Amino acid sequence: MLVRSLNPRFFVGGRSLKIASSSLSCDSVRCSSSHTLKVSEQIREKRKNALLGGGIDRINTQHKKGKLTARERIHLFCDNDSFVEYDMFVEHTCTDFGMEKQTFPGDSVITGHGLVNGRPVYLFSQDFTVFGGSLSTVHAKKICKIMDQAMLVGAPVVGLNDSGGARIQEGVDSLAGYADIFQRNVLASGVIPQISVIMGPCAGGAVYSPAMTDFTFMVEDTSYLFITGPDVVKSVTNVDVTQEELGGANTHTSISGVAHKSFANDVEALLQLRDFMGFLPQSNSQAAPIRACDERCDLDVRILETIIPSETTAAYDMLDIIINIVDEREFFEIMPKYAKNIIVGFGRMNGRSVGIVGNQPKVAAGVLDINASIKAARFVRFCDAFNIPIITLVDVPGFLPGVNQEHSGIIRHGAKLLYAYAEATVPKLTVITRKGYGGAYDVMASKHLRGDVNYAWPTAEVAVMGAKGAVAILYRGKSDVQKYEAEYIEKFGNPFPAAQRGFIDDIIEPRTTRWRLCRDLNLLETKNLRNPPKKHGNIPL
Repeated sequence: MLVRSLNPRFFVGGRSLKIASSSLSCDSVRCSSSHTLKVSEQIREKRKNALLGGGIDRINTQHKKGKLTARERIHLFCDNDSFVEYDMFVEHTCTDFGMEKQTFPGDSVITGHGLVNGRPVYLFSQDFTVFGGSLSTVHAKKICKIMDQAMLVGAPVVGLNDSGGARIQEGVDSLAGYADIFQRNVLASGVIPQISVIMGPCAGGAVYSPAMTDFTFMVEDTSYLFITGPDVVKSVTNVDVTQEELGGANTHTSISGVAHKSFANDVEALLQLRDFMGFLPQSNSQAAPIRACDERCDLDVRILETIIPSETTAAYDMLDIIINIVDEREFFEIMPKYAKNIIVGFGRMNGRSVGIVGNQPKVAAGVLDINASIKAARFVRFCDAFNIPIITLVDVPGFLPGVNQEHSGIIRHGAKLLYAYAEATVPKLTVITRKGYGGAYDVMASKHLRGDVNYAWPTAEVAVMGAKGAVAILYRGKSDVQKYEAEYIEKFGNPFPAAQRGFIDDIIEPRTTRWRLCRDLNLLETKNLRNPPKKHGNIPL
């Protein structure tokens, strides 16, 4: 029975239960509301602080160096309003050296996911305005979190690196954080694309994560990669060297081969990176992306008839062939300043992403040396890992002879390229434009290495070596051996011997190359080839 009164009570089972007075209820509500407002204000304040990183002064310093801030980089790289941030309120946990008095929301890295050209990408952007972007325990945990999620959903990871290295105040905890990231780099290798953009200093243990990613890009004049800085080099070796000379963009893109490409500034790097991402699949379980192509792929390209010189020893630019067979003359070259005697990069054929490898007759006659072999081998393995067909354009006189090459291990390094092509199971299309000599002919995606379609232009020569060297061996000791050169050229200086043995599928007119390759790629779209089951091979590293 319910009885209403000034002090309402419920009568239940003979007991009277007094309901709290309305005044107490209002106080409770006001208290709860006040607490919620206070928390909301704290959240807004924390978020505001997080967006400012290390503060306006440090942001201005970053701009004066010609660098964008960590957040500006993210907003430029991702599609508009697509970035979703994780762990904005995380703060470091270090209490040594007075660090408990210096905390910033988000610590020294911004992590999350966004869309690039409408496709999901996970990324982290190190914030140099907070403790110089140094890596703390929570910094590492934030990066590991997005790497783990990227593996789960099958999406690329992009790292925008701008860090002074390990946070010294945290000691071994910081080193452990690096190791946690390294482990994930290895597990993600060949599963999802990993791209590093070096946009500031990167020293010590910090360099090894970018080194294990698939591609490393740098920004000229503002980014550096080195194990030990100029001061340590000076103290140990007594050699004076600048940061730029030791580990700048030019050093790593042209001398060491550590970086794959460099850009003039942050803006160019991020916009180029957006274009680059369009060539890559999301993961190894997806096919190479296809983009609508307005350019017809069933027509002859007559300019291809004019590129090969009539003189067999004259140089030409293999890039002229590449840009005339790919869609819209768009070719994203990888490592353009390093080992210039071979060209690698991405293009599209009838809208489909392809990897292209080509000897460059313009540089050292397109010979294969140690650096060229390593450059091409790594590129071929990336394409194979991520289901990107490989087109190989061959004009190679052989491997580079010389004491230095032999002593530096050209046998082992050249075998890397051989191994990479032999293990690749993606569609492999080969066009011999001119020379295919010696073991280098075998290595460059020959029919013998499970090449799917192997073409030769009428200018192709497939032989053990050139006519001059061959007759000098065949007719050693005879006078006037030069008269035998014409006989050798007649016999081997053309594509017929290889075609007669089935090592060349067809001898084609150069102008037909583009539409033939597009047709073959369509046919090979359903190719299904698997290597024997094993834990992994043992490439000659």
